Amino acid sequence: AVLDNGPGIPEDVQARLFDPFFTTKTDGMGMGLAISQKIVENHGGRLSASSHAGDGAVFRITLPSKGMEKT
Repeated sequence: AVLDNGPGIPEDVQARLFDPFFTTKTDGMGMGLAISQKIVENHGGRLSASSHAGDGAVFRITLPSKGMEKT
């Protein structure tokens, strides 16, 4: 997980955060988080974000574990 202590992510933005081509930047393409999410999902994982106004944001990657194989 990666945490920050910034202003957080507005609720209306949270709903679209991982949508392809969605951006809040004037010169952004809106591809970074969408691509990141697909990469994580292709490895069986999950990328999520949570935020509370004024308390910063948390981005969390969860990946499946594989049992330790005996040699």
